Amino acid sequence: MTSAGADNQVVKPYTGSSWLVLALACACQFMVILDVAIVVVALPAVQRDLGFTDTGLAWVVNGYVLAFAGFMLLGGRAADLFGHRRMLVSGLVLFSLASLVAGLATSAAMLVVARAAQGLGGAMLAPATLAVINTCFSEGVRRGRAFGAWSASGGVGGMVGAVAGGVLTTGLSWRWVFLINVPIGAVLIAVAMASLTARPGRREAMDLAGAITGTAGLAALIYGVMQTADNGWGSARVLVPVVAGVLLLATFLLVEQRFATAPMMPLRLFGNHRVAVTNAMLFLFGGIAVAMWFFTSLLMQNVLGYSALEAGLGQTPAAVMFVVVARFAAGWLPKTGVRLLILAGCASFVAGFAWLSQAGVGSDYVASVLGPTLLVAIGIGLVFPTLMASATADAEPRDAGIVGGLANTAGQVGGSLALAVFATAAAARAASHSGTSFSPEALASGYELVFGLAVGVALAIAAVSLLLPSRQRN
Repeated sequence: MTSAGADNQVVKPYTGSSWLVLALACACQFMVILDVAIVVVALPAVQRDLGFTDTGLAWVVNGYVLAFAGFMLLGGRAADLFGHRRMLVSGLVLFSLASLVAGLATSAAMLVVARAAQGLGGAMLAPATLAVINTCFSEGVRRGRAFGAWSASGGVGGMVGAVAGGVLTTGLSWRWVFLINVPIGAVLIAVAMASLTARPGRREAMDLAGAITGTAGLAALIYGVMQTADNGWGSARVLVPVVAGVLLLATFLLVEQRFATAPMMPLRLFGNHRVAVTNAMLFLFGGIAVAMWFFTSLLMQNVLGYSALEAGLGQTPAAVMFVVVARFAAGWLPKTGVRLLILAGCASFVAGFAWLSQAGVGSDYVASVLGPTLLVAIGIGLVFPTLMASATADAEPRDAGIVGGLANTAGQVGGSLALAVFATAAAARAASHSGTSFSPEALASGYELVFGLAVGVALAIAAVSLLLPSRQRN
């Protein structure tokens, strides 16, 4: 009786103000997204100083993404087993130390290893922040606002990163795009230690077989997809890791269903209709995010002739729009329900990407880029925080970490696959264009196809959303 009562006792997950905890979670999300955006602008300077090859330079980004997405499920389950505060602080420590090593890197290999370590730290950190929000904010309106603020902080991180990367690289050195994380991380560690409640870990063995097969399967699948940037879909460099990844993930599901006594990802989670449907939409949403932030940047640079910094500034109004809409959408969610906001967001996606597909050589920024990207940003502000709140709404406290990890993983894997498919489709369309495939006109034709595919993805999200009830508890 005593043991059961202790297990069922609800322990307040934070000390002091819950809004300080929200600020901590938002700052962590800001730092993780900032680190992705801020690095891109610095890549040419990194290549010059450390002697990266063109192919090797991509691993400054890919090394981070591979570790971040590959270890997300493991990070989420570890948060449930070992405690949210412990994993959040551990992730911050690893992320900050890896940032210090990256900023002091003296060779290409040293930087890539440090970036992979940053990704691992992010994989520990991201699910823990979602778990913290999920356990600290249970009431509908407050919970919706918390997820809106968390989502908006990622948009701010992307917006600041695009500009700060250029400022730091030009004014100081590319090393500061990594070193800036060290003081930020130190402050966040102190806040986490002061504001979150420590709790003892659960007496439950880690699902080692599931951890190995699940993590290796995700990593292999994402690695194979990344190879499509330089190799065809039918090449051994793509097929071998993709097939290996699929087989490992199939083994992972078998282990979780049949053999694991304490599974890393309990398949009972997918028995929850809302969890299954919203994660499917998050997977599809990865394609929307890639088309918006990645391919509109390429459009501005390769077709309209903007510099990387100018392209970052050109996306700033859309980032601001996303932040504002996400903040308001969080308040609307308890009143409207999930489906209405998603359908409204998808309508904005369709209108925005259809308009954006008309941009070409000589197009005006205000008429051909600003207007449609603002529409797409409105859609992202409506859809992303809604999906994240919905995907984690029914999670029990014991599963908060893995549910957050699953939601993050769905978006990351969907984005990686979409990037490979969109890039391949754009290259094929550009190559079929009359003249050189690298001409602005040919590239514009490829991006037009990508934006058309994004319209299709938006319609698919809208269709899947119809599987949800028109009104539901948030």
